[in-house]
Amino acid sequence: MRPSQKVLLITGAAGGIGQATVQYFTDKGWKVIGVDRQDFGPGYPENGLFIKANIANPTDIETIYKKAHAFSPVLDAVVNNAAVQISKPLVETTVEEWDEVIASNLRSVFLGAKLAYPMLKEAGGGAIVNTSSVHAIATSANISAYAASKGGLLALTRAMAIEFAKDNIRVNAILPGAVDTPMLRSGLGRGHLGGSNVNERLENLARKTVNGRVGKPEEIASAIYFLADNDQSSFMTGQALVVDGGATCRLSTE
Repeated sequence: MRPSQKVLLITGAAGGIGQATVQYFTDKGWKVIGVDRQDFGPGYPENGLFIKANIANPTDIETIYKKAHAFSPVLDAVVNNAAVQISKPLVETTVEEWDEVIASNLRSVFLGAKLAYPMLKEAGGGAIVNTSSVHAIATSANISAYAASKGGLLALTRAMAIEFAKDNIRVNAILPGAVDTPMLRSGLGRGHLGGSNVNERLENLARKTVNGRVGKPEEIASAIYFLADNDQSSFMTGQALVVDGGATCRLSTE
């Protein structure tokens, strides 16, 4: 018998967007299974489940879904949000670094989907939301592995949408732009923004968006919820939703 509350599984739950998404879904009355290789910290929802694991490891992914199934035999949504970013020139990126990024950001979604599929099907259908990035459609120097993984995730989203549609499982991708998270701040030293400190670099980055500011994790969580909620996005599948403050709509020559 399925739980009375809807259930979400989200990877990368301890990150900036992840924590905001855990809170957003909880506030909407969902139970949340969170996964991260880092500790979540205090404040994880009492009616949920947190699993500390590394999704780059196929064995860990199997363990995650065994624990998830013991917690709830069905899933209503899966958000593949975890990611690793390597910020360095392509010619200096090692095979090990490349493989780590692809294993974490792309292979994990493929492996997780195979295990999530029967649980979503058992619920009578559901949604998968893959956190891609604007780097899938417009990128910059010194982030090649990350961009490649996010571009691959966009293609995988379309393929999954086609294969899973027969079981009423929708698959969409969200493409965040500059959002104030620990990952964004750690990547600000790539030399593409100028500025002598993090705050100056954030201000320079904000000026590059049409909105004139950096996004908030809560704004991405809201868009993720829209894609996961069958009442709001029931006719959407295989799509890429860009949430970037207008950054990718402006010509670089302007």
